[in-house]
Amino acid sequence: MSQPSQSDAEKQEREKKALRESILRIALTSEARQRLTNVRMVRPELANTVEEYIIQLVSSGKLKSAINDDQLKQILYSLQERKRDIKIRWI
Repeated sequence: MSQPSQSDAEKQEREKKALRESILRIALTSEARQRLTNVRMVRPELANTVEEYIIQLVSSGKLKSAINDDQLKQILYSLQERKRDIKIRWI
């Protein structure tokens, strides 16, 4: 009986992923999608954060046009700014 529920969960996960990809396809230009793919290879957690941010913009209706590469760079920069690098200097 656990078999059908597992396939239902997998189906829901695939549908969720497909919906997410379709939203991002509409919300980003091709250059911005390529940049996000490149970021995902190096920093998957940052790419997920950016995707969530973009999906929130779309969901709330704040996104008026597709995000281009320069706008995506600004989003990436602003999200990276929040992180602080801690450097330990040995004396």
